[in-house]
Amino acid sequence: MNKKYLAKIIATDNEGLQVISACCANSKVKISDIKFLKSNRIFLLLVERSKVETVQKDKKINSICKFECVDMVKSKNIDQKNQDLVLEIIAIDYLKNKNNYEINIIFNNNAHITLTVETIEVRLEDQNEIK
Repeated sequence: MNKKYLAKIIATDNEGLQVISACCANSKVKISDIKFLKSNRIFLLLVERSKVETVQKDKKINSICKFECVDMVKSKNIDQKNQDLVLEIIAIDYLKNKNNYEINIIFNNNAHITLTVETIEVRLEDQNEIK
């Protein structure tokens, strides 16, 4: 029997964040699928990614990447008015800055989003496979 499972990866440190970065590398994100819920301090990305953690790497899956405890969001080289624009994630990394962390989501075409967070709390949850 061929079992299907949906991954859920929780990162609270650098190693966990690097696992999520590896899973999200080369995934596609539409501008309309990027949300910052300021009152909840949550930043969401809906990503279309390859299932790199399985043998069949050509399978595509929709996943949600959720960043918690977000105080501030900055973006550079992203046209936020073009809701149909699709970006490709290259990597997710972080820096320690005084008492906070800066998580950098790096996209193609020299675009990036910087999240200022208190702690590293990131979840990558698979939603459904793309047929």
